[in-house]
Amino acid sequence: MAMATGGGGGPKSDINVTPYIDILLVLLIIFMVIQPTTQYDLQARVPDKPPEDLPENVVVKSDAIVVAISLDGEISINQDPVTLSQLGTRLFDIYSARANKNMFVQADDELPFGDVVRVIDLAKGAGVGDIGLMTAIP
Repeated sequence: MAMATGGGGGPKSDINVTPYIDILLVLLIIFMVIQPTTQYDLQARVPDKPPEDLPENVVVKSDAIVVAISLDGEISINQDPVTLSQLGTRLFDIYSARANKNMFVQADDELPFGDVVRVIDLAKGAGVGDIGLMTAIP
């Protein structure tokens, strides 16, 4: 910093920007430190591809629970029709005695996603652990 000596006797009209730069650097350091470094994301597990050397006449027994929702709002648990008000209690009865807490939801493509979320919410309240979404079979 230079100091003006002598000369014109009036007030100096230059702005001193040094304190502003110091404050700016301190704020920059503070914002860099509080910036979170970890990325928050959803954990998604992709299913493995089925083996290609599987014979065609093999019957695979599955104990999976599939909740299907049709376009007109009909809900069924493994082909057994239920109403939305009965769904929570039926799923609770099914999953209270099971060690496998997995469930699949199969819905029509044209169905609003809010209806699917309502079924998922009821299933989570009934004690279902993992919920998988199934795509339509062409």
